[in-house]
Amino acid sequence: MSDQKTISFIITRQDAADSAPYDEEFEVEYRPNMNVISALMEIRRNPVNKKGEKTTPINWDMNCLEEVCGACSMNINGKPRQSCTALVDQLQQPIRLAPMNTFPVVRDLQVDRSRMFDSLKRVKAWVPIDGTYDLGPGPRMPERKRQWAYELSKCMTCGVCLEACPNVNSKSNFIGPQSLSQVRLFNAHPTGAMNRDERLETIMGDGGLANCGNSQNCVQSCPKGIPLTTSIAALNREATMQSFRSFFGSDHAVD
Repeated sequence: MSDQKTISFIITRQDAADSAPYDEEFEVEYRPNMNVISALMEIRRNPVNKKGEKTTPINWDMNCLEEVCGACSMNINGKPRQSCTALVDQLQQPIRLAPMNTFPVVRDLQVDRSRMFDSLKRVKAWVPIDGTYDLGPGPRMPERKRQWAYELSKCMTCGVCLEACPNVNSKSNFIGPQSLSQVRLFNAHPTGAMNRDERLETIMGDGGLANCGNSQNCVQSCPKGIPLTTSIAALNREATMQSFRSFFGSDHAVD
């Protein structure tokens, strides 16, 4: 790769949300340790395609550039991943860039991830507190449990797991593995557990656990290595117990 003077890209573009997609080829001068984002920045500085024609700058989302924000997700050579950590030396040329199919395209490689954030609202993926006055320090978690919860908290809402999941598509309202894993995280929190039953009832309904086909694509594609399928299995057990409590009645609302 170091002997090559240029890097070839085939980028799927779309001028607007309601326009047809098309492919456009670009060449970028090679630099050591170059990632996909660096190449896109070079194209943006000089938006000229492989034919030498002046074109419009490419749109894409990015923020932290160190695989923390999750904004720069896209399909790279057919696989969803973060473009900031995709090194061109490790990719087969021509490098094909395309927007994620699960989310509506805004323009070029930029997509609208509202579906994922709306799902987080459905399951109340937060710790409810009254912020109008000082509550003092929060409840302490055992260190072993805190370390376990930290693995789930690494989620950066990048959307890669939803893109990889065959059950998340335009014909399904499945909330996806990301939101399900967050249910497990916040149900385990001492304060977040106050809404545990409500979260479980939500994921037991339409678009919830029953829509998971257990393909395990999500856990294989997650850039943070979050045990998504383990979370889904654990939630299935909790949902089963919740259904018994709801049917037979119980004064044991939360642990």
